[in-house]
Amino acid sequence: MQRLLLGIDRLSTFVGQTFAWTILVLTGIVVYEVFVRYVFRAPTSWGYDVSYMLYGTLFMMAGAYALSRNGHVRGDFLYRNFTPRTQAWFDLVLFILFFFPAIFAFMISGWHFFADSFRQNERSMFSPTGPVIWPFKLLIPVVGVLLLLQGLVEVVRCIQCIRSGAWPQRLSDVEELEQQILAAAAEKDPELLAREMAESGRIPGERAADDHTGR
Repeated sequence: MQRLLLGIDRLSTFVGQTFAWTILVLTGIVVYEVFVRYVFRAPTSWGYDVSYMLYGTLFMMAGAYALSRNGHVRGDFLYRNFTPRTQAWFDLVLFILFFFPAIFAFMISGWHFFADSFRQNERSMFSPTGPVIWPFKLLIPVVGVLLLLQGLVEVVRCIQCIRSGAWPQRLSDVEELEQQILAAAAEKDPELLAREMAESGRIPGERAADDHTGR
């Protein structure tokens, strides 16, 4: 089971990290557009369409990746003080009541949205070139499937945590600085920790965390 869960994590990671490169393309296009617009007074007729499609692609295709890393925004000023089992119950209820209904609605409406666009060979109305936009809209149901898979993984993790009282292992490639500080503060006096951070410019144990996440 754990191998299957981590396999879906790896799929979400591959998709998210692959499409993360679109930010470089997006940056290059925006820089080029600004340069030709203000230096040569010759704005492109395609820059706006390409930029919003690339940004939308980046935003959508990173969704499952962020979920696999537990990286979506959460009002956790109370959540962080719960026991792992309470956190798991809390997450499980929210997944069932809100996440899955929203994802199914997203997938169904997204498919109809794409199908209508494909049938009409829809083109953008924001520029003279009018590029076709149905390939961009195809990403909506695709993203829904990826989020559904990752959501099922998270539900299984919630059930495992409820049974064992501890969160199961998940893939990790980055770690929030806040988490490192909280972990270090739990091991030693906060005043001593603050003094060590001020003197060294880094969190004690940070190298170990880097080694772990890079493994």
